[in-house]
Amino acid sequence: MSFLWSLIVGGIIGWIAGLIMGRDIPGGIIGNIIAGFVGAWLGGLLLGEWGPEMGGFYLVPALIGAVVLVFIVSLIMGSMRRNRS
Repeated sequence: MSFLWSLIVGGIIGWIAGLIMGRDIPGGIIGNIIAGFVGAWLGGLLLGEWGPEMGGFYLVPALIGAVVLVFIVSLIMGSMRRNRS
């Protein structure tokens, strides 16, 4: 059950990060979950473990890490689209 809870919280974190950045994450729900998990890992590395914890994620560093990840992915995807045309 805790794995399912982690998937839900990771998806919500990725979705909120996409909303903050105003950009969609490629891959839909799966992309949101991946962005939440990778963002939580990145945020944990950069900011440590602080703030409220839910589903195995410290929410503040996870959200900041997911926003950074969405920004980086959107830059990469944007440059790939420009190079094709």
